[in-house]
Amino acid sequence: MRLGDKKVLDVEAISTGSLGLDVALGVNGFPRGRIAEIYGPESSGKTTLAIHAIAECQKKGGIAAFIDAEHAFDKTYAEALGVNTEELLISQPDNGEQALEITENLIRSGAIDIIVVDSVAALVPRSEIEGEMGDSKMGLQARLMSQAMRKLTAAIGKTGCCCIFINQLREKIGVMFGNPETTTGGNALKFYASIRLDIRRSGAALKDKEGNVIGNHVKVKVVKNKVAPPFRIAEFDIMYGEGISKVGEIVDMGVDFDIIGKSGAWYSYEGAKIAQGRDAAKRFLLDNPEVANEIEAKIRAKLAPEKVEENDEGVQANAPKNGVETPA
Repeated sequence: MRLGDKKVLDVEAISTGSLGLDVALGVNGFPRGRIAEIYGPESSGKTTLAIHAIAECQKKGGIAAFIDAEHAFDKTYAEALGVNTEELLISQPDNGEQALEITENLIRSGAIDIIVVDSVAALVPRSEIEGEMGDSKMGLQARLMSQAMRKLTAAIGKTGCCCIFINQLREKIGVMFGNPETTTGGNALKFYASIRLDIRRSGAALKDKEGNVIGNHVKVKVVKNKVAPPFRIAEFDIMYGEGISKVGEIVDMGVDFDIIGKSGAWYSYEGAKIAQGRDAAKRFLLDNPEVANEIEAKIRAKLAPEKVEENDEGVQANAPKNGVETPA
């Protein structure tokens, strides 16, 4: 077929659960029919971000699967983030080959909208499990991932499934200059992934009035993006037991878009002071959900020029094609 024979369709996406990250990705979430990779240090929010994507997919009526190679899935936490665990397909495979075979079968079935593999580092080849401790098994995991990418890519594209791989960081030996960090599983995933997200904790931990740590502020960098301009950055709060703080993002993006006024430590909305300090502003929006929804609607309206809309005369208005840059 010729490329001009069919109308080019917009990239369908599944929301990340973070308004700022959806904007940074340029297509309002993880693109369907593509592979995405989330990597970062320990306890930085990798699995939390993936679980939020599952919850957003289920809200739209989609079917989700979770390949728990780490055997560390927390049902209670997932439910707190909005996942319907009764409808979630979950597998805890014995080895890497089994995990990737299950992943391939689920994708080829065409019934899955999103599948998460947690994590690449835990995809241990069968021969390594059957061998002795201390046996040298050079490159087995890299070969396994390379073969999996070759087999999965076409099936993912044809079925429109969103496939998210969570990955861990390791350090290269003897690197004196440059970044010594690298991800596990070889280079294949780096090439085949359309989206690569680097998620890290940023700044001091979030504490309550008693000084107890209640969450982290994280920074996500879009290291690779095949569907929109890369290297955009999104920042948001991840609260323990709650996940991504929606009101925190509304406060930050509201200030960036001049919807919420900020003078010193004071925050104001429509001329009236609402709180002193960011934490107080978040509490105000939690206590007044109608105000939070109103501000969120205004933020989304600011981002609406990305989409082509019809005016009163039925003529399509011009809209930018490359999305909106994340406010600094």
